[in-house]
This record gives sequence, C-alpha cells and structure tokens, in this order.
Amino acid sequence: MRGARSATWVAGAIAIALGVTACGGSGDSAGSEAGVVRSAWGDPQNPLEPANTTEVQGGKVLDMIFQNLKKYDPKTGAADNDAAESIETKDQQTFTIKVKKGLTFSNGEPLTANSFVDAWNYGALATNQQKNSYFFADIEGYDKVAPAKGKPTAKTLSGLKVVDDHTFTVKLTQKMSTWPVRLGYKAFAPLPKKFFSDHKGYLDKPIGNGPYAVDSYQKGTQMKLVPNKKYKGDDAPQNKGVLLKVYTDSNTAYSDLQAGNIDVLDSLPAEQIKNAKTDLQGNYVSQPAGINQTITFPLDKGAWSKPGMEKVRKGISMAIDRKQITEKIYHGTRTPATDLTSPVLGAANGYSKDACGDACTYNPTEAKKLIKEGGGLPGGKMTISYNADKDSHKEWVDAICNSVNKVLGDDKACVGNPVGTFGDFRSQITKGEMTSAFRAGWQMDYPQIENFLTPLYATGASSNDSHWSNKEFDELLKKAAAEPDTKKATKLYQDAEKLVFDDMVAIPLFYQNGVAGWSQNVSDVELDAFSVPVYTQIKVKS
Repeated sequence: MRGARSATWVAGAIAIALGVTACGGSGDSAGSEAGVVRSAWGDPQNPLEPANTTEVQGGKVLDMIFQNLKKYDPKTGAADNDAAESIETKDQQTFTIKVKKGLTFSNGEPLTANSFVDAWNYGALATNQQKNSYFFADIEGYDKVAPAKGKPTAKTLSGLKVVDDHTFTVKLTQKMSTWPVRLGYKAFAPLPKKFFSDHKGYLDKPIGNGPYAVDSYQKGTQMKLVPNKKYKGDDAPQNKGVLLKVYTDSNTAYSDLQAGNIDVLDSLPAEQIKNAKTDLQGNYVSQPAGINQTITFPLDKGAWSKPGMEKVRKGISMAIDRKQITEKIYHGTRTPATDLTSPVLGAANGYSKDACGDACTYNPTEAKKLIKEGGGLPGGKMTISYNADKDSHKEWVDAICNSVNKVLGDDKACVGNPVGTFGDFRSQITKGEMTSAFRAGWQMDYPQIENFLTPLYATGASSNDSHWSNKEFDELLKKAAAEPDTKKATKLYQDAEKLVFDDMVAIPLFYQNGVAGWSQNVSDVELDAFSVPVYTQIKVKS
C-alpha cells in the first residue's frame, strides 16, 4: 500500500467504531418505507470523494455506490475482479488493466479507462489535498505530483497510461506482486466527468457506478440510497434501498432497533452486548473483523527510546491478562491478539497464532523480571492515553493498568490518561505531544499482512506514530513486495513482523469482532471481513 513512504492513518481505523460514532436519531423520525432497509449511521467526516474519505461511515457509503476494479469476498476477504476484466503483469512492476465493457455510472456515463486514470491523478495531486493521496505513492511519478517538500512539478502520474477506452497501464516504482489486491479499496474508485466539471454538484449528490445510487442526503439526519438501475455487476440489491439514519447515541439506536424503528445496527453498545442475543431474539452476530487494538509508545522520546526499554515494553505486554479482560469486558466480542494482523486474513495472507509468542502470554513473574532488567518504568510510572469521548476505551485501559499494577505491586504505576475528544487525541499524537503510551488501532484497507505492517512501522510512514525506524525491516518490506510468489512474499512480511516484536514497538491487545443486530423486519444480514453489513444481500420482509 504505502511502502516506506508517506502515509496517513485511516481515521475509521483509529476510531475503531466501538459504538455508533454518529449524530441525532430517534424513533419518532424513523419512518418505514416498503422494501427499504433502515440502518443506523453517522455523518461522514468529509465529503464523499473516494480519495478523501478516510473513516468508516463515509467509506460505508462509498462501498455501496462504487464498483471498483476489485471487490473483497464478504466471507473470505479474497480480492476478486469486479469492474476489471483482467489485471496482468509479466514483471510485477507494470500492470495492464482491462475494464469490462458496457459498464456505466448511475447517470448513464460510460465507465472507461479514463474514469480510473483521471480519478487516480486527481487523488494523487498534492494541491487537491486528498487524504488518501498516499495510496498512489507506489505509482511512478508520485514524487512529482506530491513531493515531500515544495510544490508539484507535474499534474499527472507518469506511471499511468491510457491505451484505449477500456485499457490502461500502471507502472510502479518497484516490483510489487501483491499490488492488485488493494484495488478494491475506495481510494481507487473511478470518477464520472461531473466530478471534474461540476465538483460542487457532485459533492451535493455523489455519482457512482455501484449497486446503489444516492437519492437524497440531509446532513445530521439521514441519507437515502436506491438501487442503481444502470448497475450491471453481480451484487444487485435484494431490497428497494437503504435509509441510513444518523444517531449520536448508541443506546438510543439500540432502543430503536428493539422497538423496530430501525432494521440494522452494526455497532452495539458495549453494555448491551452481553444480553443482545436474547434481547434481539437471536438476530445478532459477532464475528472476527480486520480490526485490532494495540498500545503504542513514542519511541522518539528519550524516556522510551533508551537501551533496555524494549525489555520494559515486553514486560508490560506479559503483565496484561488479555484473556480475563476480553471475557469480563467484551463477552466474546474481542479475542486476545497473537500477532499484528487479524484472524480474518487466514494463514495464507499472513495471520499467525504465535508470532508474538511469549511476549503476548500472561506471565506475571517474567513480566516483573523484564521490567526490572530494562530499567523499570520511566520515572517509575506510565500513563496510557485514550480519547475519552467513547467510554468503552476507559474500561479496557483501566483493566490493563490494573493488571500491570498488580504485577508491579504498585497501584499507581500505571494510570489511564483520558484526552477530551478523538480529534484532540489524534492532534496530540500527530504533533508529537505524547510522552508515554497511547491506545492505537487499525482497520484493514485490504486483507493482506502488508497492510498491517507498512503503514504503521515503515520508516517515514505517517501512520508510524511511534516513529520507529529499522533499516532491516524496510529492506524486508521491499524484498517481500518484489517477490512474485505470494507465499514467499507473505513469509518475508512475517519475518519483518518479527523485528517489530524484537523491539516491542507496539503491544498487541485484542482482535475486534464485528457485531450487529437486526430487527424482525429483515433477513439475510451478514457482516463482511471489514465488519460492515452486506447491504445488497439484506431482504425486507414487509
């Protein structure tokens, strides 16, 4: 995805929707329309531009209104061709992409090679200030359209060439056998001509080429999606549309779900999960998702960068009783982490049951020994910062500190440090103001181990909030990317992962399950590997 280059942490990934991160909402305005699925939602952080949407709620809509070159199988996460007829390469560096003929946008405009090339050039160009710009960093010419310093010296990526109406080529800066896997991510969506000729008009009512089309949007209230009559893909909606209703309070949304005022809630309040299956008469699912939680350290700060601190960090990890915490707090919706990825990847894509090994195994005696050998906690104390606008974080942070304090025999050794809002929390991180540990998380962009490593730990990657740098790690990433055999490439990425654990840059905590509940009014509700409902499959009973 990003290599040892500039990157931005996906906002939805760090936010990790542990509750409905939305606005308004009440049963009084939850009108029903025959055949339409009513779902809880939150206003997107940014306008619905594919290259500028970096959070879960906006991404949810983009996934419904766009058909990308690739799509991810809801059950396995495997990347299959969608709008792409074929994606071929002879050297893992130059790819020839053929777009299926006969596809159109919802306004009737034909989908062509230019629909992708123009969109990617726009997304990459620094002056357009698209937050997903870094996704194009591996394409030749990115350093000219988005230089690290100064103004762009080119407006288009030299690595993109249109061959004919339905064919274009992509030349990367280096070999990357797994590059096509990421083409199902929203940043690579095509754009209609109206996006460029009438940008404001597009933003008021986005136009896509996916299963649904935007019918209307009232910010702070709701968005209505209807089946796209021009769509010719394999995922035609089994309903008459989706009404995304905005909520600010997850408990209000849960009450509305129980009352039948909404049909789908894909992020249940933590305090309701224990009884959700009974409350919802069995209409409840909890399954692994491509999301994890970690504790990260500011390794550019003197206190945590001193020799021996890697032992302290490992000791802290071994002092955490993950099993007890997940059972008591999360009631089966979290699983103790054993690596830096997610179980949804499967072994073929890099997940490992023992990559972290002893370092992620609760061992109070060894934990205390390692912390002492490493020089102890800096100043004898540590804090774990987290955003306080979601109360679910306080509970697990306090539990972890209690676990650490019990091992050290000091009830004040570790304390939670709540930071106002998510925006305030992220601002402190990006400004380098964190002086001790802080919560972190990652929601995959695509199902491959590389996506859990490069953006977070490669030198210079802007999602590398620990500011860790390791030349051997960076070289292994490059070697893995250039390896044409995906099995061998995955093994190389796992070798790189071991280096992260050698320094214990981040402490893996839990894998997060996707959870959802639904009303008696609908059926066939499933979550995909990203913990998002597969809306096209949902059927309305009345």
